[in-house]
Amino acid sequence: MFKKTILVTGGLGFIGSNFVPYYVNKYPDHLLINLDSLTYAGNLDNVTEIKDSKNYQFIKGDITDFSLVERIFQDFTIDAVIHFAAESHVDNSILGPAIFVKTNLMGTFNLLEAARKTWLEEPFKYKQKYENARFHHISTDEVYGSLGAEGYFTEQTPYAPNSPYSASKAGSDFLVRSYHHTYGMNTVITNCSNNYGPKQHNEKLIPTIIRKAIAKEPIPIYGDGKNIRDWLFVLDHIKALVCVFNQGLSGETYNIGGNAEKTNLEVVAAICEILDQLKPLSGKSYKEFITFVKDRPGHDKRYAIDASKIKSKLNWQPEHTFDQGILETIQWYLNKYL
Repeated sequence: MFKKTILVTGGLGFIGSNFVPYYVNKYPDHLLINLDSLTYAGNLDNVTEIKDSKNYQFIKGDITDFSLVERIFQDFTIDAVIHFAAESHVDNSILGPAIFVKTNLMGTFNLLEAARKTWLEEPFKYKQKYENARFHHISTDEVYGSLGAEGYFTEQTPYAPNSPYSASKAGSDFLVRSYHHTYGMNTVITNCSNNYGPKQHNEKLIPTIIRKAIAKEPIPIYGDGKNIRDWLFVLDHIKALVCVFNQGLSGETYNIGGNAEKTNLEVVAAICEILDQLKPLSGKSYKEFITFVKDRPGHDKRYAIDASKIKSKLNWQPEHTFDQGILETIQWYLNKYL
């Protein structure tokens, strides 16, 4: 008999598939149900290490299918949700925003409604057995918009999303917030900075840099390459999520950052320098493949997270410096691509 049954959505994507094996191994007395629609961004191979674990089960399905979501809540007596599932690529949201609205807004709404119907007798009154049920929503720092040269996103920063992706995530955050304030649902929201590490989809910046470099192809960098992001190693993010899920206060938001601001140019230079050492070319550097391409429409200039709340309240700290994390990441991708 398991102490807790958790529905994880999107557990075959990048962050979810790093979270799932970590959690399954750390909490063998919790049953983890992984619901993933296996879009292009999900991969069953991402969790092969735990596919036979007794406290893990995979269900192929879409969070936009309410009858399926509701059935999972009933059949498995779900008493916690950790919600990763989302369309998340900004470029794709510019080309085709409809699926972002459908998945990120309607999918989140379906999960909240199924949780409300399963867990609550009425607003602010939980049913017996579900008194400790919790809904953890994973979001992004992109909901806050763009920063100037100084300052940081805090949990009090007003939302100002600038892409269809970030607007749809902002909307999902507001839905979660509304279910806490209107119905008394036990919710927590985490907004993270840019993640990197093993299992990230090939389309993202760091895998693209590595893949293009070792193929000796042009490495595309948007605009002038001076856009700044705060980079967070995925395992550090996973440990922060476990902290918030277990200890975070109901109704609260926690920002999670890696304390590693880098321009895109600095990121590509760091990767090329490591590749020059690990897989040297004869007489040249991988930096020679860097190519500047037309900038993305509405490209936010700078993101940076103030993570002091989760550090002080929940005693979490990132364990990896960018230098450590990027070396580990490059070694993982070299094994994958070569």
